[in-house]
Amino acid sequence: MRLPKFIAKPYRLRDYRFSLVILVTVLSFIGILVVGSAKESLQNKQTFGVVAGILIMLVVSLIDYVWVLDMYWLVYIAAVGSLGLVLVIGQEVNGATRWINLGITTFQPSELAKILLILFFSRFILEHKDTINQPVTLIKYAIFAGIPLSLILAEPNLSTTILTALVICLLIYVGGLSYRFIVTVILVLIPSVLIFLVIAVQPNQPFLQDYQQERILAFLNPEEHMSDAAYQQNNSEMAIGSGQLMGKGLDNNTTTSVKNGNFILEPQTDFIFAIIGEELGFIGSCIVIALLLLIVIQCILIGVRAQDISGRIICCGIGGLIGFQSFINIAVATNMIPNTGVPLPFVSYGLTSLVSLYIGIGFVLNIGLQPKKYQ
Repeated sequence: MRLPKFIAKPYRLRDYRFSLVILVTVLSFIGILVVGSAKESLQNKQTFGVVAGILIMLVVSLIDYVWVLDMYWLVYIAAVGSLGLVLVIGQEVNGATRWINLGITTFQPSELAKILLILFFSRFILEHKDTINQPVTLIKYAIFAGIPLSLILAEPNLSTTILTALVICLLIYVGGLSYRFIVTVILVLIPSVLIFLVIAVQPNQPFLQDYQQERILAFLNPEEHMSDAAYQQNNSEMAIGSGQLMGKGLDNNTTTSVKNGNFILEPQTDFIFAIIGEELGFIGSCIVIALLLLIVIQCILIGVRAQDISGRIICCGIGGLIGFQSFINIAVATNMIPNTGVPLPFVSYGLTSLVSLYIGIGFVLNIGLQPKKYQ
């Protein structure tokens, strides 16, 4: 039986980036240990997610990304359709509708949509590479970006909306957006953000949910919110510092730890870095950060050698997603920015996020199997 054309390509084993596979696997293994220490009942699910993710990654890495991009409109429809579906049949938790209940588990469409949108816009930019700086193309790009971003914001999920918007902006920058336009946008954006923040902290402001405003106020005035909105971030910061150089060790029984003392509500997800800092110490935290940085660098290096601009955009998009998401998660845990609900890539508990990132890495690996030298 002959293999399908999109799989049976003349790949060479020496072009397979095993180093990238090792990096994400080691980081995921650390994630299994830390999630198990934070909440033991979830360790088996996290292990299943890692094993399933690795298998999916290996399969995706052998599927020609060019063949997938030929169906880029279907990819976009799948992303937008899933985001719309969650608003219709999604499960509401704490006032937010972000998950679809599948019975045995829940599915968060916004996590997979990040990967699908990277694929779509990589092909969109390839199709419009000669007119990327023309107003008509930029308007189209803004419209196609605005639809999924609006759906994510409607869940509501402001942090994922901002993260996805950053990645979409990175994609068009890599695609050749002129620096003149970038400078113009920055000059407009900076005062706009400042005006937004001034309005957002006012009573009865129209832009943010109450809990979102409380998080900003807690960040700006932590002393006034020690017992409510700033509670988790302050405890996270203290936990990371208490780990000192070597940490207290995984699965410790110290009653004053953030997990045993219930000082953080969900330490296995958004505040997983607090567990890393407390139990693995400064050394363990540096190892996790170094692994994340090396994964981002590997994605960029593969993108530099990609056979076309769409391959380069995908690699930079996946690398940028991992980099932005890691920065936001760690910055929240260390009280550098207001509290947001963004998981730490390959470490935090969450099967949708984990598998989606593995799919993204699978596409990066396939691009690495088709380097520029074959043209």
